[in-house]
Amino acid sequence: MSAFVGFMNNILYKPYIVPLFLIAVGIYFTIRTKGVQVRMFKEMFKVVSEKPADEKGISSFGALMVSTASRVGTGNIIGVCTAIILGGPGAIFWMWITAIFGGANAFIESTLAQIYKKKADDGTYYGGPSYYMQNALGQRWLGVIFSILIIFTYAVGYNMLAAFNLQSTFATFSFYNEKSTPMVI
Repeated sequence: MSAFVGFMNNILYKPYIVPLFLIAVGIYFTIRTKGVQVRMFKEMFKVVSEKPADEKGISSFGALMVSTASRVGTGNIIGVCTAIILGGPGAIFWMWITAIFGGANAFIESTLAQIYKKKADDGTYYGGPSYYMQNALGQRWLGVIFSILIIFTYAVGYNMLAAFNLQSTFATFSFYNEKSTPMVI
C-alpha cells in the first residue's frame, strides 16, 4: 500500500499537477462566475442565517456545519501548521489566495450537486458528483469509478491519515512505544 501511495503521490504532486490544475480551474471559474465568491460575500451571511421552512428541516447554518465537517479534517489542520512552519508567514497569504480561487471551485461543485440531485420516494434527496457525472456528462462509468475511489478514500485513506497524524504526535511523548502505540491507535 505504501509503495502504491508513494507512486501515485510522485505522479500527481511532484510535478505539482493537481495543485496547479485546481488553481487554474479556480481562476477559470472565478472569471466565468464574475467572482461569485467575492461578489456574493454579503449574500452568503444572509443565507447562512436563514431559519428552516419547517421544524423538520435543517437550518442553513446546520447544513454549512455538516458540509464543513465533511471537508475539514486532520490533514487540513496538520497541513496548515506544516505550511506555516516550513513557509513562514508568507504561507498564510498564499493559502488565502488559493482559498479565494478554491471558493469558485466549491461554488461550482455545490451548484452541480443541487442541479442534478434526485428526490427519493420518501421526500429526501440524494446525489453528488457521481450523479452529475452520469447525468450531466453522460459518463456513468466515470461516476462508478469515482464512487469506488471515494468509498476507498473514506473507508481507508482518511482513517489511515488520522491514525498516522495521531501516532506521529504521540511519538514525542515518553510513553510512546514504536511497536505497540501505533497498533493501539
